[in-house]
Amino acid sequence: MVSHSSYRLKVGLFGIGLQAYWEQFDGLEERLKGYLETVSEKLGSFGAEIVNLGLIDSPEKALDAGHEFRRADVDLLFLYVTTYALSATVLPVVRRAKVPVIVLNLAPEAAIDYKWFNQLGDRTKMTGEWLAYCSACPVPEIANVFNRAKIPFSQITGMLHDDPLAWDEAREWIEAAQVAHIMTHNRLGVMGNYYGGMLDIYSDLTLQTATFGGHIEVIEVDELSALREQVSEPEVKQMLATFHSTFEIKEDCAEIELDRAAKTAVALDKLVEKYQLGSMAYYHKGTGNAWNENTMSSVILGNSLLTARGIPVAGEYEIKNAQAMKIMDSFGAGGSFTEYYAMDFNDDIVLMGHDGPGHIAIAEGKTKVRPLYVYHGKVGNGLSVEMSVKHGPVTLLSVVETVDGKVILLVAEGESVAGPVLEIGNTNSRYRFSLGARKFVACWNGHGPAHHCAVGIGHISSKISKLGQLLGIETRIVC
Repeated sequence: MVSHSSYRLKVGLFGIGLQAYWEQFDGLEERLKGYLETVSEKLGSFGAEIVNLGLIDSPEKALDAGHEFRRADVDLLFLYVTTYALSATVLPVVRRAKVPVIVLNLAPEAAIDYKWFNQLGDRTKMTGEWLAYCSACPVPEIANVFNRAKIPFSQITGMLHDDPLAWDEAREWIEAAQVAHIMTHNRLGVMGNYYGGMLDIYSDLTLQTATFGGHIEVIEVDELSALREQVSEPEVKQMLATFHSTFEIKEDCAEIELDRAAKTAVALDKLVEKYQLGSMAYYHKGTGNAWNENTMSSVILGNSLLTARGIPVAGEYEIKNAQAMKIMDSFGAGGSFTEYYAMDFNDDIVLMGHDGPGHIAIAEGKTKVRPLYVYHGKVGNGLSVEMSVKHGPVTLLSVVETVDGKVILLVAEGESVAGPVLEIGNTNSRYRFSLGARKFVACWNGHGPAHHCAVGIGHISSKISKLGQLLGIETRIVC
């Protein structure tokens, strides 16, 4: 079985110019190639493998470049406009490569030194100097051709040097492409069955794979139970040590429950390894089969550990939210399973959280482990985790299936704030939104998101929006 890590993100880069210029203006071609090398170095510093095909200055070279990018299996193209160039040197490249394209309209400096320029005294030399600054000139032509060819594109306008806004934008495009790449190669495990009656969480698995790529592996609960029976005592002891170093285990947690959870956590690791899973959704109602009930009532600690190490696990068989959690985690933001808990109109905040596993890597302080004597609305009892998301900026993401059979990304930015939470052995946090609690809830609900979402640290709506553009799906930002 080949894992997604066998494939690295590849980003294509090419510059454009006009071949006729090179004989007319001494040094222009070499100068523009130097600019292109600067772009290549900067893009490479953002973590992708750069496939740089150099300066394309004729339709013939453009056709060859399109074939080369396709052979190289690039995920994203950056088109650096160095000077005026014919759109015929662009269209064959992008049309053949068939990947999203970002147009870099980057001037070499903030402005031409007009006084120095006008004192050159040689109009041919002056024209050559101007051409080194006229990257903006052909962009409308390129945009026109892309639109008429039905090729989506995005632009970054700015300066080659000393322009953090432009380069932050480029970095975000590469980060978004990396997340799209991860999703394309992700293996999502679905184990058990839907929580009956939650009509909002039922997902179209074909639509999910068509939108994000990847593979969905359907897994029986019995398999996890069987793996659990094979766990050795030394493996249990090692997992218990992990529990004690990772969690704040409260004194009322029984040893037998810790042992039960440790055994299941080891089995979960084995299951993930067997199927090379990058994320998972699960739920098991139980039918009186004590073997499976023993397994599924002891998964929360193990699933929390998986989530913290980049294998997010969503309860209630919420496949859409497992996708949202994987996206958030792939951006380095975490991505913890959450839903509305309550509203606090005195403090103008929304309490949000969920029972089951949490993303303990983004917790405020150490995550507590508490015993629950009943899993509300579910079969069984056992240990659960209690945590709040780190105080500071957060982003909420919901993967939404719409009435017209599409997937959209619903996003909101807010703040995780300090204050009292519900000490009930669940993940729960206090969130403040710029819209205010009332308006936020009304606006978020108005998009019909289903009741689950993923929450991560930091404000990353601009990155998620870029991911949506790369995937060809709509992103709606509430705040």
